[in-house]
Amino acid sequence: MGPSLVALCGFAAWTILLVFTLANYRVLTTVRTGKAINSFAPDGSDVDPLGSRLTRAHLNCVEFLPVVGAVILSAAVAGKADVTDGLAMPLLCARFAQSLVHIASTAVPFVLIRATLFVVQVTIVAIWIWRLLA
Repeated sequence: MGPSLVALCGFAAWTILLVFTLANYRVLTTVRTGKAINSFAPDGSDVDPLGSRLTRAHLNCVEFLPVVGAVILSAAVAGKADVTDGLAMPLLCARFAQSLVHIASTAVPFVLIRATLFVVQVTIVAIWIWRLLA
């Protein structure tokens, strides 16, 4: 398996890790506070700031994974994995970092770092699309 498919699997694994972390967070919140396990808002608006940031970090992955997946799989199917291989791991690292920064804080410097990391990812995918279609 080449770097692009490894990165895609890594992105999916990271998303799953975040969902397991979120599930455990909700179970602990239920045990600690007595909040009904079936009463959590899907957007994380009804939990403390850490739970909300964890929810958003997970949802950010869920939102962008299909885009990355579509482009990487398109390249693989077209026999053009060389287009995505070079930047696949930097994209994955930027995703890891974005999630960790998102979970850490919503202070302005953290939001700016997170936005920069997202722009890096979007730029990489845009470059891939351009190269695949050119």
